[in-house]
Amino acid sequence: MSTVPLDLETDTVVLPPPRLPDGASFELLLKRRRSTRGFLPDALTLPSLSALLWAAFGINRIERGGRTAPSAHDWQEIEVFAVLKEGSYRYDPRAHRLLLVKAEDLRALTGTQDFAASAPLNLIYVADRARMTGVRPNEFEFLAGADAGCIAQNVYLAGAALDLAVVVRALIDRRALAAALGLAPTQRITLAQSVGLAAHGT
Repeated sequence: MSTVPLDLETDTVVLPPPRLPDGASFELLLKRRRSTRGFLPDALTLPSLSALLWAAFGINRIERGGRTAPSAHDWQEIEVFAVLKEGSYRYDPRAHRLLLVKAEDLRALTGTQDFAASAPLNLIYVADRARMTGVRPNEFEFLAGADAGCIAQNVYLAGAALDLAVVVRALIDRRALAAALGLAPTQRITLAQSVGLAAHGT
Protein backbone atom coordinates (compact mmCIF):
# COMPACT_ATOMS: atom_id res chain seq x y z
CA MET A 1 0.00 0.00 0.00
CA SER A 2 1.54 3.30 -1.05
CA THR A 3 1.43 6.09 1.50
CA VAL A 4 1.16 9.83 1.16
CA PRO A 5 3.43 11.43 3.79
CA LEU A 6 2.08 14.33 5.80
CA ASP A 7 3.71 17.67 5.05
CA LEU A 8 5.30 18.79 8.29
CA GLU A 9 6.31 22.11 6.73
CA THR A 10 2.79 23.36 7.43
CA ASP A 11 0.54 23.28 10.47
CA THR A 12 -2.46 22.39 8.30
CA VAL A 13 -3.05 19.21 6.30
CA VAL A 14 -5.89 19.53 3.81
CA LEU A 15 -7.46 16.11 3.39
CA PRO A 16 -8.71 14.80 0.05
CA PRO A 17 -12.48 14.40 -0.35
CA PRO A 18 -13.60 11.41 1.73
CA ARG A 19 -14.45 8.29 -0.20
CA LEU A 20 -15.26 4.83 1.05
CA PRO A 21 -15.14 1.83 -1.30
CA ASP A 22 -18.33 1.06 -3.20
CA GLY A 23 -19.99 -2.33 -3.19
CA ALA A 24 -19.77 -3.55 0.41
CA SER A 25 -23.20 -4.10 1.91
CA PHE A 26 -24.01 -2.99 5.43
CA GLU A 27 -24.50 -6.65 6.37
CA LEU A 28 -21.03 -7.51 5.09
CA LEU A 29 -19.42 -4.64 7.03
CA LEU A 30 -21.09 -5.82 10.23
CA LYS A 31 -19.82 -9.35 9.58
CA ARG A 32 -16.28 -8.01 9.03
CA ARG A 33 -16.28 -5.78 12.12
CA ARG A 34 -13.87 -7.04 14.77
CA SER A 35 -11.28 -5.84 17.26
CA THR A 36 -7.66 -6.44 16.28
CA ARG A 37 -4.66 -5.66 18.48
CA GLY A 38 -1.80 -6.49 16.12
CA PHE A 39 -0.74 -3.89 13.55
CA LEU A 40 1.87 -3.59 10.83
CA PRO A 41 4.00 -0.42 11.07
CA ASP A 42 2.95 0.74 7.59
CA ALA A 43 1.51 4.24 7.52
CA LEU A 44 -2.03 4.77 6.30
CA THR A 45 -2.66 6.45 2.98
CA LEU A 46 -3.97 9.99 3.08
CA PRO A 47 -7.22 8.91 1.33
CA SER A 48 -7.75 6.22 3.98
CA LEU A 49 -7.09 8.71 6.76
CA SER A 50 -9.53 11.12 5.12
CA ALA A 51 -12.26 8.48 4.88
CA LEU A 52 -11.76 7.33 8.49
CA LEU A 53 -11.94 10.83 9.95
CA TRP A 54 -15.01 11.75 7.92
CA ALA A 55 -16.72 8.51 8.90
CA ALA A 56 -15.82 9.13 12.55
CA PHE A 57 -17.43 12.54 12.99
CA GLY A 58 -17.35 14.41 9.70
CA ILE A 59 -19.96 16.66 8.11
CA ASN A 60 -22.61 14.77 6.14
CA ARG A 61 -25.21 17.57 5.81
CA ILE A 62 -23.39 20.73 4.82
CA GLU A 63 -26.37 23.07 5.03
CA ARG A 64 -27.01 22.15 8.69
CA GLY A 65 -23.54 21.09 9.79
CA GLY A 66 -24.94 17.62 10.52
CA ARG A 67 -22.45 14.95 11.48
CA THR A 68 -21.95 11.28 10.67
CA ALA A 69 -22.48 10.30 14.32
CA PRO A 70 -25.19 11.52 16.70
CA SER A 71 -24.55 13.57 19.82
CA ALA A 72 -26.80 14.25 22.78
CA HIS A 73 -28.69 17.55 22.41
CA ASP A 74 -26.61 18.12 19.26
CA TRP A 75 -23.82 19.40 21.51
CA GLN A 76 -21.18 18.02 19.11
CA GLU A 77 -18.88 18.05 22.11
CA ILE A 78 -16.43 15.42 20.85
CA GLU A 79 -13.17 16.55 19.24
CA VAL A 80 -11.24 13.93 17.28
CA PHE A 81 -7.45 13.95 17.52
CA ALA A 82 -5.26 11.92 15.16
CA VAL A 83 -1.99 10.80 16.78
CA LEU A 84 0.51 9.64 14.16
CA LYS A 85 4.23 9.03 14.02
CA GLU A 86 4.65 12.40 12.32
CA GLY A 87 2.74 14.33 14.97
CA SER A 88 -0.59 14.89 16.66
CA TYR A 89 -3.41 16.71 14.91
CA ARG A 90 -6.92 17.92 15.67
CA TYR A 91 -9.52 17.09 13.03
CA ASP A 92 -11.45 20.12 11.75
CA PRO A 93 -14.61 18.55 10.26
CA ARG A 94 -15.99 21.73 8.74
CA ALA A 95 -12.93 22.28 6.57
CA HIS A 96 -12.06 18.55 6.47
CA ARG A 97 -8.46 19.15 7.45
CA LEU A 98 -5.96 18.35 10.18
CA LEU A 99 -4.51 21.06 12.41
CA LEU A 100 -1.14 20.37 13.99
CA VAL A 101 -1.17 20.20 17.78
CA LYS A 102 2.33 18.85 18.44
CA ALA A 103 5.05 17.87 15.96
CA GLU A 104 6.29 14.81 17.82
CA ASP A 105 5.36 11.16 18.19
CA LEU A 106 2.95 10.85 21.13
CA ARG A 107 1.62 7.39 20.27
CA ALA A 108 3.14 5.80 23.38
CA LEU A 109 0.98 8.10 25.52
CA THR A 110 -2.26 7.05 23.84
CA GLY A 111 -2.64 3.75 25.70
CA THR A 112 -1.15 1.48 28.30
CA GLN A 113 -1.12 -1.52 25.93
CA ASP A 114 2.14 -2.01 24.04
CA PHE A 115 0.63 -1.96 20.55
CA ALA A 116 -0.60 1.63 20.93
CA ALA A 117 2.96 2.94 20.65
CA SER A 118 3.46 1.36 17.22
CA ALA A 119 -0.03 1.44 15.69
CA PRO A 120 0.09 3.76 12.65
CA LEU A 121 -2.91 5.79 13.84
CA ASN A 122 -4.42 6.37 17.25
CA LEU A 123 -7.65 8.34 17.29
CA ILE A 124 -8.40 10.13 20.55
CA TYR A 125 -11.94 11.22 21.38
CA VAL A 126 -12.07 14.27 23.64
CA ALA A 127 -15.29 15.60 25.16
CA ASP A 128 -15.52 19.30 25.95
CA ARG A 129 -17.78 19.85 28.94
CA ALA A 130 -18.07 23.55 28.07
CA ARG A 131 -20.22 22.62 25.06
CA MET A 132 -22.57 20.44 27.10
CA THR A 133 -24.90 23.15 28.31
CA GLY A 134 -27.35 22.12 30.99
CA VAL A 135 -25.81 18.70 31.58
CA ARG A 136 -26.24 17.28 35.06
CA PRO A 137 -22.92 16.60 36.84
CA ASN A 138 -23.65 12.89 37.13
CA GLU A 139 -24.51 12.57 33.43
CA PHE A 140 -21.39 14.08 31.82
CA GLU A 141 -19.32 10.91 31.57
CA PHE A 142 -22.29 8.77 30.52
CA LEU A 143 -23.43 11.08 27.70
CA ALA A 144 -19.92 11.86 26.46
CA GLY A 145 -19.07 8.16 26.53
CA ALA A 146 -22.21 7.26 24.58
CA ASP A 147 -21.41 9.86 21.94
CA ALA A 148 -17.80 8.68 21.66
CA GLY A 149 -19.04 5.09 21.33
CA CYS A 150 -21.13 6.04 18.30
CA ILE A 151 -18.05 7.59 16.69
CA ALA A 152 -15.97 4.51 17.48
CA GLN A 153 -18.50 2.23 15.79
CA ASN A 154 -18.39 4.40 12.66
CA VAL A 155 -14.62 3.92 12.59
CA TYR A 156 -15.02 0.15 13.01
CA LEU A 157 -17.34 0.00 9.99
CA ALA A 158 -15.14 2.31 7.90
CA GLY A 159 -12.15 0.14 8.83
CA ALA A 160 -14.05 -2.94 7.68
CA ALA A 161 -14.75 -1.23 4.35
CA LEU A 162 -11.09 -0.21 3.96
CA ASP A 163 -9.66 -3.60 5.08
CA LEU A 164 -8.04 -2.01 8.11
CA ALA A 165 -7.59 -3.41 11.61
CA VAL A 166 -9.29 -1.46 14.39
CA VAL A 167 -9.63 -1.67 18.18
CA VAL A 168 -11.28 0.74 20.61
CA ARG A 169 -9.57 1.26 23.96
CA ALA A 170 -10.20 2.82 27.37
CA LEU A 171 -6.85 2.00 29.05
CA ILE A 172 -5.22 5.44 28.77
CA ASP A 173 -3.12 7.61 31.05
CA ARG A 174 -5.55 10.46 30.53
CA ARG A 175 -3.67 13.00 32.60
CA ALA A 176 -0.36 12.51 30.74
CA LEU A 177 -1.97 12.50 27.31
CA ALA A 178 -4.13 15.53 28.08
CA ALA A 179 -1.04 17.46 29.16
CA ALA A 180 0.87 16.45 26.02
CA LEU A 181 -2.03 17.52 23.78
CA GLY A 182 -2.48 20.78 25.65
CA LEU A 183 -6.14 20.13 26.47
CA ALA A 184 -8.21 22.67 28.36
CA PRO A 185 -9.51 21.93 31.88
CA THR A 186 -13.02 21.45 30.45
CA GLN A 187 -11.82 18.74 28.04
CA ARG A 188 -11.72 15.07 29.01
CA ILE A 189 -10.39 12.11 27.03
CA THR A 190 -13.14 9.51 26.68
CA LEU A 191 -11.81 6.74 24.41
CA ALA A 192 -8.95 5.92 22.07
CA GLN A 193 -8.99 3.79 18.93
CA SER A 194 -6.02 2.24 17.11
CA VAL A 195 -6.11 1.70 13.34
CA GLY A 196 -3.74 0.18 10.81
CA LEU A 197 -3.05 -2.79 8.61
CA ALA A 198 -3.47 -6.05 10.50
CA ALA A 199 -0.31 -7.92 11.39
CA HIS A 200 -0.22 -11.42 9.95
CA GLY A 201 -2.00 -13.95 12.11
CA THR A 202 -4.08 -11.40 14.07
